[in-house]
This record gives sequence, structure tokens and C-alpha cells, in this order.
Amino acid sequence: MFDRLRAAINAALDAAMPEEREALTSKMREAVIEARAAIEAMREGLARTERLLAHERRELEKAERRGRLASGIDDPETVEVAESFASKHRDRVEVLERKLEAQRDELTLAEREYADMRAQLKRAEQDRTTGDAARSVDAAWRSLEAAGIDRPETDPADARLAADLDRAEREAQADAQLEELKRRMGRSD
Repeated sequence: MFDRLRAAINAALDAAMPEEREALTSKMREAVIEARAAIEAMREGLARTERLLAHERRELEKAERRGRLASGIDDPETVEVAESFASKHRDRVEVLERKLEAQRDELTLAEREYADMRAQLKRAEQDRTTGDAARSVDAAWRSLEAAGIDRPETDPADARLAADLDRAEREAQADAQLEELKRRMGRSD
């Protein structure tokens, strides 16, 4: 149901410049809202069909019962009229059952597509946020470089060494906290 819309959104996001992504994300949000409203309308239509089917089944039951009663009192004219009504209600029941099945299938498909659209919107918003942060960092470094401060080059070995030092410091703090806790517990005994 929403395949064309989803394909158009994907193509637009792939082709978009960072400045255009905000507008596209906003359009995606609107499309998700419209899809949700369409699903609610489908659910209401499904409920209407269920009510109409229940009504037609009751009418079919009545017509068949009247036909049996008329047959029991040997009233061929009433039997014929009752059978005519029963036939019409039987046909309507069959059509409504097929319609109900199709509506359920369509709703299931729409709900699946809606979930996909929401996931795409979430990814697009996360990508936008990540991209905004990266652009912000780059802009900050450009400002600093314009002020005469050079951007330090990060050496992978330096980054690993810093991470190792951070981990060693955290482990030392945890050990110290553990020793303090042991010392306190030893006094309270």
C-alpha cells in the first residue's frame, strides 16, 4: 500500500544534501502520521464490515426460520418469499465474508508497512542527529583552526594508550572503593 511512498522517501534521502535532510525527515514524519490515520480508517472499515456481516447472518437466520415455519403450516407462497430473502442474505453473507478477509489481509500488510516506515523515520532522525553532531564538531575545529589552534592528529596507538590508562584508572578507583568498603565492614563486626 505504501510501497511507492516508501521508495520515494528512500530515494530522496539517499540523494539529499545534509541541509535537505531536515525537510525530508519532516515529510517522512508527516507520511508516518498519514499512514497511521489510514490504518485507523482501515480498522474502522473492518469493524463496520464485521457489524454488517453479523447483521446479515441474523437476517439470513430469520429468513430461513420463517421458511421452515411456513413449510410446517403448508404455506407455499410464504415459503417461496422466505427462500427468496434467504438467498439474498446468503449471497450478501458470502460477499461480506470475502470482503472481511481482504480487509484483514490489507490491514496486516498496512501495519507491517507502517512499522517499516517508522523504523526508517527513526533511522533517518538518528542519521540526521549523527550528521549534525559531526558537522558541529567540524565547524568547531574550523573555528579553532581559524583562531590559530591546530587540530591534533589522532594516532590509533595514542587512542589505545589513552583508553588503557582510563581503564587502569577506573580499575584502581574500584579497588580503592572495595578496600574502603572492606575496611568499614571490618569495623562494624
